[in-house]
This record gives sequence, structure tokens and C-alpha cells, in this order.
Amino acid sequence: QVQLVESGGGLVQAGGSLRLSCAASGLTFSRYGMGWFRQVPGKEREFVAAISLNGGRTEYTESVKGRFTISRDNAKNTVYLQMNSLKPEDTAVYYCAARFIGLGEYTYWGQGTQVTVSS
Repeated sequence: QVQLVESGGGLVQAGGSLRLSCAASGLTFSRYGMGWFRQVPGKEREFVAAISLNGGRTEYTESVKGRFTISRDNAKNTVYLQMNSLKPEDTAVYYCAARFIGLGEYTYWGQGTQVTVSS
């Protein structure tokens, strides 16, 4: 059974850093493109970052470019989101997601981890 489990969220001050992890099981991890999304109550889920099957390509939403880095370790079935220079606007629940061979919509989702940035 496919399961994605996020960890690493918490409360940090503006300018600080966090590293989120997403551990995947129940799938052939290297066959899935991975992504990070975030959501604030009352707002639509927002794309944050994505990474290709072997990590060769990455994509970021404009607001996090230069501050966030997505990476993956296929040997550990884990995708990461390193978040630096955090801003209060980054406060959200962060979700990881998977899509087969990087095609179409993301089909598997984690439960999310809360990130809160204070000013």
C-alpha cells in the first residue's frame, strides 16, 4: 500500500531554516516524480517544488526560488525540501506528492506537516 509520510515541520523565526522529509513506501520510488505543495486554511493548495525521477530536473514556484531546494535520495525512498531564509508568508501545511513517471496529476499524497514562521 502506498504511503507518503512527511516530517520536519515546526515553528521557526523569520530568517531561519527547516528541512522537510517525505518517506515513501509501497511504490517503486524511482519511477515517480515527486513534488511539494503547501496550503493555508481557506486558500487553494499551492505548488512549491518538483523533482524528476532521478533528480536531474527541478522546478520551483517563483516565490521560493533561491531559498528552497528540493532533492531526493532514491536509495532511501525519500524526498526533501530544504527551506532557508524562511518568511512568515511560508507558513502553511506542507504536503509531498507522487506521480508516475512524472506524468499528469499527482496521484499519491501525504498527510502534511505544519510549518509556522514567526516574525
